[in-house]
Amino acid sequence: MNKTQIRCSLACFIVAAAITMGGCANNNGSSNGSNVSESPPASATVSPGNNPSSDATATPPAQETSKPDESKALLETIEAAAKEGKVPGCNYAAHIALYDDIEKEWGKADKNDTAGKGIYAVYENKGITFGYNKGMLVFDVRSYAPELKLLTLKQIEGALGQADEKTTSGDDQIYTYNVNKQYQLKFAIPESTGKVDHISVYSPEDAKNLMAG
Repeated sequence: MNKTQIRCSLACFIVAAAITMGGCANNNGSSNGSNVSESPPASATVSPGNNPSSDATATPPAQETSKPDESKALLETIEAAAKEGKVPGCNYAAHIALYDDIEKEWGKADKNDTAGKGIYAVYENKGITFGYNKGMLVFDVRSYAPELKLLTLKQIEGALGQADEKTTSGDDQIYTYNVNKQYQLKFAIPESTGKVDHISVYSPEDAKNLMAG
């Protein structure tokens, strides 16, 4: 084989090798591109369990299911306090407390109203009103606490049974429970709302002027 033939053979071999290597490189690149497009990032995948709208539909808010239990517990607390002449959140009891002692600790009332058989001292910021006679003895303790205003007659009767007495005062329907020989527990429910406006723990025997001669 002469030099010219050798050079031609070497040139053909080099060209063939270059073509073969280029084809392999193209196949590898195409394969990698396909893999990226078929596998989206993990952050783009949403699990049905993590879908906020799915959770909201499937699981109702806890407060909705706990309301009946909360109202029953509140009413049981109210009844227990009433047996001691008190309303929840206030340590002064009807039949026992003297209004001048209350005034020394709480200061003067926001206003004083005359109603029925006594005087009512209204403490608006505390949501408490005291009814007292001219002998300063408290005969009525009322609470206007916000949580009371969510209670309905159905809830009250479900926890305490039917009232011993029902009366009407203006727009209010008054449902009275005789919790013991000394005290009555009253729920004032306006017809316009159907929910409690306030509660009253009342001592009937003290709702009079002890200073009258």
